[in-house]
Amino acid sequence: MFGLVSTAQAQQASAVPSEVGALIVSPKLRLHTQLGEDEMTSFLIADKMETDEDGKVILTGDAEVRRIDSVVKGDHIDYQRETGQVNVRGNGLIMRDGNIVRGPELSYNVNAETGEVNDPNFWLGADGGSGTAERAEIFSRSQMRLNSARYAGCPCENPPWYITSPKVDFDFDENEGVARNAVLFFKGVPILASPYLSFPLRKERKSGFLLPTYGGSSNSGLEFTLPYYFNLAPNYDLTVTPRYMAKRGLQLGAEFRYLGRGYNGQLSGTYLNRDKLTDDRRWMYWWQHRHSLGGGFSAYFDVRRVSDDDYFRDFTTFGLNEATIDALPSIARLNWSGSPYWRAYLQTYTYQTLQDRTSTYRRPQFDKVPEFYVRGARYNWGGFDVATDNYATKFTMPKFRSRVVDMFPAQNLDSRPTFPYQAYDGTRLSSYNSISYPIVRPGWYLTPKAALHLSQYTTSWNGFTLARDPITGIVPSTPHTQSRAVPLFSLDSGMTFERETTLFGNNSIQTLEPRIYYLYVPYRDQSAIPVFDTSIATFNFSQAFDENLFSGGWDRIANANQVTVGLTTRWLDEDTGFERLSLSAAQRIYFEDQKVTLPGTRPRTNTKSDYLVGATAALTDKLDVRFDAQFNPENRDRNRMSAGFRWRPQRLAMLAASYRYERDPSQISNPSVVNESWYVDRSREQISVYGQWPLHSKLYALGRVDYSLQDKRSTQSVLGLEYRGDCCWAARVVYQRYAVSEQDTNTAVFFQLELSGLGSLGTDPMGMLSRTIYGYQTVTPPIPEKTTFERYE
Repeated sequence: MFGLVSTAQAQQASAVPSEVGALIVSPKLRLHTQLGEDEMTSFLIADKMETDEDGKVILTGDAEVRRIDSVVKGDHIDYQRETGQVNVRGNGLIMRDGNIVRGPELSYNVNAETGEVNDPNFWLGADGGSGTAERAEIFSRSQMRLNSARYAGCPCENPPWYITSPKVDFDFDENEGVARNAVLFFKGVPILASPYLSFPLRKERKSGFLLPTYGGSSNSGLEFTLPYYFNLAPNYDLTVTPRYMAKRGLQLGAEFRYLGRGYNGQLSGTYLNRDKLTDDRRWMYWWQHRHSLGGGFSAYFDVRRVSDDDYFRDFTTFGLNEATIDALPSIARLNWSGSPYWRAYLQTYTYQTLQDRTSTYRRPQFDKVPEFYVRGARYNWGGFDVATDNYATKFTMPKFRSRVVDMFPAQNLDSRPTFPYQAYDGTRLSSYNSISYPIVRPGWYLTPKAALHLSQYTTSWNGFTLARDPITGIVPSTPHTQSRAVPLFSLDSGMTFERETTLFGNNSIQTLEPRIYYLYVPYRDQSAIPVFDTSIATFNFSQAFDENLFSGGWDRIANANQVTVGLTTRWLDEDTGFERLSLSAAQRIYFEDQKVTLPGTRPRTNTKSDYLVGATAALTDKLDVRFDAQFNPENRDRNRMSAGFRWRPQRLAMLAASYRYERDPSQISNPSVVNESWYVDRSREQISVYGQWPLHSKLYALGRVDYSLQDKRSTQSVLGLEYRGDCCWAARVVYQRYAVSEQDTNTAVFFQLELSGLGSLGTDPMGMLSRTIYGYQTVTPPIPEKTTFERYE
């Protein structure tokens, strides 16, 4: 039997604009949000329907009172038409916005949206929360209270975790559930008790505690962190992270994120008032900000500082080997890009150099306070490409104590006196101007280029005599101002040949790509020019075709009369274009000796550079290998080499290994330097093995080991186990050992129990594993996505 009790004319609803990528919902599904309570039509359905003299409608057998915003069901329903009061006996049910409450008896007012349910079972349809209680009180559409409740924010049939509480309040508008005197159970075992426990009802941002992390390290002892998230506004939030360390004390950390119209940023930091081990205040802060100012202007700054040299060795974040950080750069920049051909910036760039007391002294880098840069470029201007790059930089060396040898090597360290301020400040004006004429045709190209580098230096030598150069035996002169003009000429050319072939039994296209690059730079004496930010560039496939063998700010421009020859061949899948195999080789041929050097280095005298060779191959869709090396053609010795493979047979299964060797650049330019008493070999040779592998359908192992063959010790070891539960939970235990200096190591063990649906905001500390183990994938099972239309009654 079907009945229509009251009438109201439905108004046509206007379309609701949908956001890009959002679910498109018909406006009619939200019609009730635009209707008043007295405008909504009630539909009555039952096997038998009666009306008494007081206007009460009695529904018996599969009874329903249905409105556009709610449904009430039961075996027997008494419905008051005037007040909207509904009383249900037997198999009662209320459904609103996908949320369902069931009970043997209930009373509910469809107009006021208030009611009570005895012995209810409930399901939050939008995100899967469910539970039971002795009594449910419905105060409004958005608020409900459960007495003597058991709640699980997980859609599993048998939830692995649940909360018990004498009183739980739900506020659907605020996306918050609050349990008083709550106890958290996992697998039937109580693991946490709290007088006040807040949790989200939907997968949206909400203030509250995030998942805690337990662990310990040899540096800090047992550790416990319990972050609290503040959802301050839709466009900014704050996470406060107390971190208790048994050996050091309580450290307070915080991260503030903000987003506005045309700007965004984040500010983070830590503070420990008194370190029990050092009796010092220990702190760190990091502030990043980006701002669009309009008119082509924008601003950016990134400021980082720590209290002392040992901060990262003592307080490194789990999963990150921050102990290797030896300098913290800070930058503040004003950009302008309001023209299609011109752009500029004004910036300051400073460093905090972190020393290792167990290692050799690190000379601080020069601060740029400030630096002004202007670039103009126009491409295909009558066939020409023209560009100009102009810098004006003031360099300042932070005050420090050391020996002169820290800047200019000497043969005998002990003979060098110590000065309080061994640094020179100065300014550098430089202008690099170039014009080229690219000729590009199908299968080949030719690019002649001419450039002129102009520079002027003004230097302040801070009251000390420079050391005698240990190689040339000359004491550098110290002019205050000097200029330099260096022309550069180059000719770049290349060709591409193709043919059809096969590789690993598949149809492929093979390419053959020869390249010849000629460079001429006349010699200019630069021995008295200071070195602010220039070093020897790493010789690789990119640098082999570059204009200068020095990198940085071009305080040295090498003389050159040379040609670089390179050859690359590739095998591409005929159907997809995917690169299956690539082989490359390159070498420089010199027509004159090198005359321009950095202080303390010998000039090159050989006529040919090292060989560069490289190869990458996708042997299968799941196995990749790579290899590259730099070989000396005279003694056939390697100067650099790296190799590796990665195998990923399936999701959550990956194995990889790599090998890397790099000879100290000082040995490459001057092999006899190893005989000097002051020389410290900085060559590096390391093997890395890492991966993630299933031991069982639910148990996974992960790990990484970095072993230094040069130092004969492990620089980092990460070993862990992850267990994925049937639904909504995962557990991890991870062991980490890493070097914090050339002599010391730190050991840490961390454990985490992740309960999906209880707290999903904030960064999972174990997510840091993805930075240590490249290709790491989380095993956490996702909560099934649901909508308010998931259930229909």
